[in-house]
Amino acid sequence: MSMQDLIEAARVSKAWPFQEAQRLLKRYPDGAKPDGSPILFETGYGPSGLPHIGTFQEVLRTTLVRRAFEALIGARPEDGKTRLVAFSDDMDGLRKVPDNVPNAELLEANLHKPLSRIPNPFGTDHESFAAHNNAKLREFLDRFGFDYEFIASHTKYNSGAFDDALRKVLANNQAILDIMLPTLRAERAATYSPIMPISPATGRVLQVPVEVVDAQAGTICFTDEDGTMVEQSALGGQAKLQWKVDFAMRWVAMGVDYEMYGKDLTDTGIQSGKIAQVLGGRKPEGLIYELFLDEKGEKISKSKGNGLTIDEWLTYGSEESLGFYIFPNPKSAKQLHVGVIPRAVDDYWQFRERLPEQALDKQLGNPAWHLLRANGGYEAEEAPGAGDSLPVTYGLLLNLVGVMGAATTRDQVWAYLGNYIADPDPAKHPELDALVGTALAYNRDFIAPTLKRRAPAPNEAAALRMLDEQLAQAPADASAEDLQTMVYEIGKREEFAFESLRDWFKALYETLLGSQQGPRMGSFIALYGVANTRDLIAEALAQG
Repeated sequence: MSMQDLIEAARVSKAWPFQEAQRLLKRYPDGAKPDGSPILFETGYGPSGLPHIGTFQEVLRTTLVRRAFEALIGARPEDGKTRLVAFSDDMDGLRKVPDNVPNAELLEANLHKPLSRIPNPFGTDHESFAAHNNAKLREFLDRFGFDYEFIASHTKYNSGAFDDALRKVLANNQAILDIMLPTLRAERAATYSPIMPISPATGRVLQVPVEVVDAQAGTICFTDEDGTMVEQSALGGQAKLQWKVDFAMRWVAMGVDYEMYGKDLTDTGIQSGKIAQVLGGRKPEGLIYELFLDEKGEKISKSKGNGLTIDEWLTYGSEESLGFYIFPNPKSAKQLHVGVIPRAVDDYWQFRERLPEQALDKQLGNPAWHLLRANGGYEAEEAPGAGDSLPVTYGLLLNLVGVMGAATTRDQVWAYLGNYIADPDPAKHPELDALVGTALAYNRDFIAPTLKRRAPAPNEAAALRMLDEQLAQAPADASAEDLQTMVYEIGKREEFAFESLRDWFKALYETLLGSQQGPRMGSFIALYGVANTRDLIAEALAQG
């Protein structure tokens, strides 16, 4: 595959990252800005809380669009044609004390001050509450290998880098009010100002009416909390813009070309886009993604704690599987709970293994193609890691450790893997070894407590006895396929009166494994071992 082949295929691909990238290409048909500066992708972060799975999905999805755009224009990451900025809005005032933060009294005493000017309650070396959380964001993004530049809002405000844009806001104060006031309730509209001064007395971000005295000089007038009339500059970190105005100002001041956001910010995007036009810029491209739901289909809320954290996913699954689960249909809501993890792991590996066999247009629609290229290097125009496979599926691992019990160790699992793979060395299979660890955790927390083997019905017991007899005669090197055929043929025999093969396999799962669903039995028998499987059959027959 040549770079030209990739460009041509990318420009007609229907995969959503390419569809998004094609919108950017319409914005810049030459693949670059008129001034030659890189195309700028941005993601936002509110450092009043720690980064979470929503942060991950936004940075990942934006990265996928960035890489898709590079493919459209025949660029590589090292060419510097694009940038990704992770922007932290740490000039925002702290509105309430988070439930999961130590030293709540310290935060309570500093409510409504900019997050970057509130003392650090965590006992770390960082100089402020925001600095601690900003460091956590960078650690979080670095953990997943994202290629990004970090920018903190307070450095832009305090250094004067936003001053010219702030002057534009002041000069267009009334035009911005004309956009915003019709969207606000009467009580809110009475005190609304696009610019929020920071009190010289208390250091708090104020929600008060503001008079623009001199837009070019940046001078404003307002009534402070103690009733004092104050005239001061809005520049150099002495004021903070309202959220929707800040969003628009950032787009214009930094030249943001692409930013996606959640469905809950749909109205924000509309109003911020209008404000960006007033300021002489334009709204960036970007999709509006749906939010995550919990197992009951309810919106995930940090305050309710009904979601799934990044750490929880990585306890029971892999990083790649999380990206795979997030990849499809960003405009459709997804239920996010531990039950989706095993299938996401196996589906990811199936797609990854399939890559080399696919035509180029099919590769560009394969989630694994996008995920492998997201933060890895480029080997010519190939996705590194394509075609790799796992010798054992995650589902099969879960069935194995489920039968072995909650006290099973990693070494014991690898001993059984020796029945199935030629070189059962964890060092040679690091990705499989990682999944052994997550399978043990998943079994301990979710499978073992629910397993309950039932006694076989008379016809099922008869079929199990035949299976035991045939396993006793099976050659030592019987393959998983041969064992599967054996199981299959027994289930078809008329004397056992199964209405369908499905009933036979369901009986095997419920009587031998203690679950309603299970693996290909031939693969399981090969992995668990013929002798051990015969022991399971004996235990099941003993119940009858």
